[in-house]
Amino acid sequence: MENSSEDHMNAMKRILLYLKGTFDYGIFYTSSNDACLKGYCDSDYTGDADDRKSTTRFVFYLRENEISWCSRKQPIVTLSTCESEYVATTAGTCHAI
Repeated sequence: MENSSEDHMNAMKRILLYLKGTFDYGIFYTSSNDACLKGYCDSDYTGDADDRKSTTRFVFYLRENEISWCSRKQPIVTLSTCESEYVATTAGTCHAI
């Protein structure tokens, strides 16, 4: 690590200590034949008052374990709640595929 400052070294030490302290964390799967993938999506219509864009949120579960999630502003301004939900559902489906 050339030209590293003391702040960089402290940040690196914090990261390594975090990884050491969370070494045994993880998602545990049991073996069974009922591997069910579930996905939920939602949006808010014109949630941002400044630019009137909605926010898309979705989450996916494998069995009962969360494996993926996302929350982001939609790239377009939708004209109705239905359109906002459609954009969120499309984003969630694309993510699942």
